[in-house]
Amino acid sequence: MAEGGVHLDQERFSCSICLDLLKDPVTINCGHSYCMDCIKGHWDQEDHVGVYSCPQCRQTFSSRPVLGRNTILAEVVEELKKTELQAAPPEHCFAGPGDVVCDVCTGRKNKAVKSCLVCLASYCETHLQPHNESPAFKKHRLTDATKNLQEKVCSQHDKLLEVYCRTDHLCICYLCVMDEHRGHDTVSASAERTNKQKHLKATQSEFQEEIQQREKKVQELRQAVDSLTRSAQAAVEDTESIFTQMIRSLEKRRSELKDVIRAQEKAALSRAEGLLERLEQEIAELKRRDAEMEQLSHTEDHIHFLQSFQSLCVPPGPVHLPTIPVYPHCSFGDMKKALSDLKVRLEEACKNKFTEISQTVKKVLVIPEPRTREEFLRCASLLFVVFRGVRLEGTHPGQDASLL
Repeated sequence: MAEGGVHLDQERFSCSICLDLLKDPVTINCGHSYCMDCIKGHWDQEDHVGVYSCPQCRQTFSSRPVLGRNTILAEVVEELKKTELQAAPPEHCFAGPGDVVCDVCTGRKNKAVKSCLVCLASYCETHLQPHNESPAFKKHRLTDATKNLQEKVCSQHDKLLEVYCRTDHLCICYLCVMDEHRGHDTVSASAERTNKQKHLKATQSEFQEEIQQREKKVQELRQAVDSLTRSAQAAVEDTESIFTQMIRSLEKRRSELKDVIRAQEKAALSRAEGLLERLEQEIAELKRRDAEMEQLSHTEDHIHFLQSFQSLCVPPGPVHLPTIPVYPHCSFGDMKKALSDLKVRLEEACKNKFTEISQTVKKVLVIPEPRTREEFLRCASLLFVVFRGVRLEGTHPGQDASLL
């Protein structure tokens, strides 16, 4: 009876929003009580409507009620915590979202700690005791708490899946071995798990290597982007220095060339950021799959391992990641030299040279938009070569980078 009284008290003094004991309790006009933060949060969501309601009885209020702490109720709850609730199970014992629940608990279910492959049920610490103490359960097979236990039972013979058929790549029961899988290459699930574990490790190593390679490329690409930014800035400063020494008739040309540099810098940075995003996405995907394989490699559930193995253990396709050299000066030196020569020439010579100078700047930074994985990797290689100010072998001055 005492236990029933405690349970009743807990329900009476629980907030119907968070389902926990009242914290900083307040009582609203209709008589229902809530945690101060809970009812505030509920009414915050109704602010846009302008009408506030009680979550339990749905009574509405045209203006937001002023909340005051219910001192007496708060004292009762505190006393309840100190005395009667000492016998309650710890909060961490209750099942939360994503947890496997105990199949025996009634009411608010506890989190299961083990599953029985014979009973096909999951148990919390309390309800697991008969399996640990009674000889009747001595031969029952316990495993870490797992969901969907029925998936580990043969749908045809209603027997536990304990055998792996290498011929059909299926988990089967011992009756299947003597039935439709007669004569097939079969082994125990644990033996096949050991074999597949080796393949999983090998594939996982490949993923880790891919991750390391891409992380290295990301670092090199970031360095190259920094180099590009510094070089472009240096080119702008050189342009400013040279043009300030020229006569007023060159002011228009200076502004146009500065715009060309900035536009090409922006275009190159945009391409580089696209490459960074692609590499980081590939790294994230590889890490995600690596984490799934790492989790799978530690599971004690052979059936889950084998059922998940084929979909997870697919090695990443081979890909050639280009080297990424970094050179801080790019090719703006050619432009600076051309401008220095232009400084001593007359206005007519400036008009003749302007087109040539603009094309020199464009050849430094024009990169084609990649559309496929191969084009992406080739573009990355080309981008870093361009950053160094070196033309790829076989490229002639003025040749479009998209023809490489």
